[in-house]
Amino acid sequence: MTRPDAEPAPIPALILASKSASRRAMLDAAGVTYTSEPAELDERAIEAGLKNANPSEIAEALSVAKAAAIAAAQPDALVLGSDSLLVAGGKRFDKPASRDDAADHLRFFSGKIIELHSGAALVRGDTCEWAHTDRALLSVRSLSEAFIEHYLAAEWPEIGYTVGCFRIEAMGVQLFDRIEGDQFTVLGMPLIPVLAALREEGVLVT
Repeated sequence: MTRPDAEPAPIPALILASKSASRRAMLDAAGVTYTSEPAELDERAIEAGLKNANPSEIAEALSVAKAAAIAAAQPDALVLGSDSLLVAGGKRFDKPASRDDAADHLRFFSGKIIELHSGAALVRGDTCEWAHTDRALLSVRSLSEAFIEHYLAAEWPEIGYTVGCFRIEAMGVQLFDRIEGDQFTVLGMPLIPVLAALREEGVLVT
């Protein structure tokens, strides 16, 4: 039995293995204390070894890989990795390489339903303590060339860091006429399950 005057257990250090502004904003708003250290890894090489994996499995594998890349150098810390993967019309889409590429993506998305798979993982040392993925369906309205140009004039280059060419918390919400799924998943990380996992790991007060 713990004495009332006993020292509380130290809170494990948490590192976010991402430079995503939206993921940092989610953790900040939720009152999570962490440091940020983006993981540098060849995502396409990892995906090449997952040829038979579905989008959810790929998002989870990339989340684990990002966290593991940081955890390898800081084994005493708990590392949170997260990744999002987008599928539209049976095709996988990565972040646009240029403004023209973003315009092509938006033309393809027009009038289609896109699937956004967001994953997260917690790694300590060489062990994955927890991993989870969630999916959201976003119905893209018919986009005119005039709107695409207007949109990119306002949102480029910021959306160049997103897989779907949109920031739902900004003008990107104008792309859609219907969204099914958790808002945090759409933002790029399944935050509610992440917070539950952080409580289990002692990072948050229960």
